[in-house]
Amino acid sequence: MRRWRAGHGDDRRAPLIELHVEEHGTGFPLLLIQGLGWSKWGSRAQIADYAKRRRVLAFDNRGTGLSPKPPGPYSIEELADDAASVLDDRGLAAADVYGHSMGGFIALTLALRRPQLVRSLVLVGTGPGGLDHVPLPQATLDAWLAAAGLPAEEAIRRTLPTSFTPGWVEDHPDEYEEWVVARLDPPTPPECWWAQFRGSRGYVEQGVPVETIRAPALVVHGELDHVIPVENGRLLAARLPDAELVVLPGQAHVPMLEEPRAFSALVCGFLDRIAKSQSP
Repeated sequence: MRRWRAGHGDDRRAPLIELHVEEHGTGFPLLLIQGLGWSKWGSRAQIADYAKRRRVLAFDNRGTGLSPKPPGPYSIEELADDAASVLDDRGLAAADVYGHSMGGFIALTLALRRPQLVRSLVLVGTGPGGLDHVPLPQATLDAWLAAAGLPAEEAIRRTLPTSFTPGWVEDHPDEYEEWVVARLDPPTPPECWWAQFRGSRGYVEQGVPVETIRAPALVVHGELDHVIPVENGRLLAARLPDAELVVLPGQAHVPMLEEPRAFSALVCGFLDRIAKSQSP
């Protein structure tokens, strides 16, 4: 089946790419959308728990993992249309949608562009963008820019720690090494990372009208997040019409990696409540 998506800023229509998707479990669908430069490995520690009672669709955004890596630019709208295609291709009328960081930008944009597809949202370490957005801390940006042009493994080892709580990497060397290996299997090409980064920057600068989203949402944010500061999560929860905010004390941008079991329980608890509320 050939799929189509509206072109950028005009009436042209362009074919969507074929994304790499893995499926686990049965039940109501849960679509997992990852952040900047990440592929589906970012939810690896939770997929087995999620799949106990739901059909989990874990996919690689364009430019990452085993999905195609076309040249940029990428827009968040384009990435949201890609995410919608995962559901459309399977004839699924709706799903619960999880988004981490840039994946949250994508999930919120999907809820605005295709509201009927989104039963609920789980939004982790993300925000609505716009004038009130608290920007990426300068120290984090400096670390990312300093790693530009380095070999993939060296660049990841220099930049990935910016997502973790200070001291966690030193205290959990074996677990951290597992995540480094996962992040490099396969590595995201620099040009694709930058295409996603620029798309994310456009989203942050413009912002989105989250006040119009009716789907219930769980907003989760680490108190010490030094990629997308916690003020953005608080802003998002305040502006969404139906949102539950959970601020995680002493955690940063990747609670799903630092405390995988506790994170899984938090998300599953919310999704179970949504499922119960939707039961006839």
